[in-house]
Formats: sequence, C-alpha cells, structure tokens
Amino acid sequence: MTDKILHDAALDYHAHPTPGKISIQITKPADTSHDLTLAYSPGVAEPVREIAKNPEDAYKYTIKGNLVAVISNGTAILGLGNLGPLASKPVMEGKALLFKRFANVDAIDIEVKHKDIDDFVNTVANIADTFGGINLEDIKAPECFEIESKLKKLCSIPVFHDDQHGTAIVTTAGMLNALQLQGKKVEDCRVVCLGAGAAGIACSTFLLECGVKPENFFMIDRHGVIRSDRTDLNEQKKKFINDTGPKTLAEAMDGADAFLGVSGPNLVTKEEILSMAPKAVILACSNPDPEVSPALVQEVRPDIIFGTGRSDYPNQINNVICFPFLFRGALDVRATEINLEMKKAAMNAIRLLAQEPVPEEVAHACGEDHFEFGPHYIMPKPVDHRLYSWVSKAVAEAAVKSGVARAPLPDHYLENE
Repeated sequence: MTDKILHDAALDYHAHPTPGKISIQITKPADTSHDLTLAYSPGVAEPVREIAKNPEDAYKYTIKGNLVAVISNGTAILGLGNLGPLASKPVMEGKALLFKRFANVDAIDIEVKHKDIDDFVNTVANIADTFGGINLEDIKAPECFEIESKLKKLCSIPVFHDDQHGTAIVTTAGMLNALQLQGKKVEDCRVVCLGAGAAGIACSTFLLECGVKPENFFMIDRHGVIRSDRTDLNEQKKKFINDTGPKTLAEAMDGADAFLGVSGPNLVTKEEILSMAPKAVILACSNPDPEVSPALVQEVRPDIIFGTGRSDYPNQINNVICFPFLFRGALDVRATEINLEMKKAAMNAIRLLAQEPVPEEVAHACGEDHFEFGPHYIMPKPVDHRLYSWVSKAVAEAAVKSGVARAPLPDHYLENE
C-alpha cells in the first residue's frame, strides 16, 4: 500500500460513515414510562442511596467495574511527538476500540490540557472514581514516570502507563521465547537496549526483574552507554549505569546475545549486526521503521531471530496482546493496582501461549496455513481468542495471590480449570 493510498484510506475510515471509532450504547430497556421511571427519576435514587452508604456498590449498580479511561496529554503521540491533547484523540479512541474488541472492556478517551505535571495529576485523580481503571498513553518521558507514580498513590484503582509497562511485558515475553529457541539462558546473556525513554526504561527494568543480570545489561541513549562518568543522566537513567567497558553502541553490540530497540529508525549498522554473538536475538520495535531493516539482518545474519513492531513481518511485538487482557483480569477482581506480580503473570501467559499448538482459524485469520513455535513465531497473534482466557485469568489470579484484589475470582475462571 502506497503512502497516498494509506493516507486516503485512513482518513476515510475515521470519517465515514460516522466520525470517530467508538460510541455509547444503552444496556437497559428505555422504551416505556416504567423503564424511564427506573432508569432516571425517581428510581435512580435507590442505587444512589446504596452507593452513598457503601461506595463499593458502585461496582454493582453502575458501569464502573468494566470502564477504563484512556488518558493522554498528547506530548508523545506515536512517533509524531508533542502535537497536543486534541491531536491524540484518534489514538486514544483507537485504544478504546481495542479494549472493547479484544477483551469486552468499555473504554472512553479523555484528552487533558495541562499546565504542568501536578495540574495533569490533579485533573485525573479528581475524576478517577468514575472508572475501574486508568490507562495512561502517549505521555513523554521523564514526566510520565512522575505522573504515573503520583497517580498510583492518589487512586484506589489500577493506573497503568501502557507505553511503559505494556511494552515491557510484550517485549520481555518475545525476548525470553526467542532466547529459549536459540538455546540461551537469560541470566547468561549480554543484552543491549537502545532507547532510554518511557518504553526503554520500563523494558529495561522488567528485563532485569525477569533474569537479565545488571552487569550484562547496557542501556544506550543518543549520547552512548549509560555510565557513571556522564553528567547528563536523570534519575531514571542512573538506575542502569554500567561501567564494565563499552561506551558506544558499536562497543556494546560486540558479542551481544540480544538487542532491544525502542528508539528510532535505521540506527543499527551492518557491522554492528555482524559483531553480535552467534544465534542472537533482535527486537527492533521502532515504528513504522525499525532500528535495522529485517532484510539486512536476514541477508547478513540468518541465524538471528528478528522481531519488529510491524504486522507485515514475522514476530510482531504488539501491545494489543497484553493491555486489554491485563485490564480484563484486573477489573474482574477489582484490583487496586497492577503490580509486578500481575505484570509477570501476563508476560508468562503470553510467552507460554506462543508455545502451544495454534488453532487453524488463527492462522487463517492471518492469511497463513499454520503457525508453529519457532524462529518466525515467538508471540501469539492479536486475533488469538485464547489470549482472553490465558492472560486475563493469570492476571486475576496474581492479583488475588498478591493481596490487591477486592473481589474473588469470578466463576468463569474457576470453571475453566
């Protein structure tokens, strides 16, 4: 598809037959006078009184328990940068569409004008009780770290910045599966992360939580390896200081077992690819153009397992296989937060599902005859209906086990055991 065709098709899709991608639907009868008596005055007073006596009853009598707010200030929209909150609305509507399509979670987008971090935080915190969860999106680093941290302290519902943690979950699942296929143990691997923004910080943190050793891990920004002799590091980057030798991307890539790119297009050279260890792994997630061309990797290092953020190459690293189901599980047990245990549970469920036999209908939906766990299939496909039960259940169970659930596991999770 040419750029012009894509441009025209995308605008037509968003504009017709109705502007936008989501709408609000009525869930109760509203046809008769009796219906309206129950829906509004005077009948609506009854649930109002019950919620006033017990706020938890909001989950019983309103949409709260299945409602997520997708919130942005538009400071880091996709790869387009700071274009403002209103320009972010198509992306936030798209996120709401994915919540509903894949996990039957009702979601509404909210775009916030703000003067500073506290202004944004106060706005979100003051409306948080309306929702069962909050998905932060497209907020630039380093402000996003402080915003999420403050909101988690102020809100009694899950607050989750998908650009950080959703990306970390799916990339780690893909990385662990690829390293397994290459016969490598994560604790023995030399890992390079190019990119030190929101996604880079979160992915790096999660990789270390999942077995990568700090002395074998090198984070790189536009100025080189994160080292203690640099004077330009913020507090988030300082957590990844590694003074064991390399100062540049080229030096870090020499002998590396794995590369994760969450930065920009065409930043990795042919020579750097050639210098990596045998049977290495590359996840180049910059969109739409990855840090290195898949064709180049295939040409010079066919032993490397390669993944990107794109759907037109094998091994797409896509947040949609995580966040709808992560929130589904959290909402189903009324979790107060999404903690490390829940994120690890989601990651492991995604990783292990990829190793299961793939139903024919999933392959056919992707235009293929079959999929099998291997170098060209390290992640489940977004259309795999099993993600709903695998990931949501794992997250809900982890929430209950870790003590952040306010409701027991629903019966449908227990029935599937």
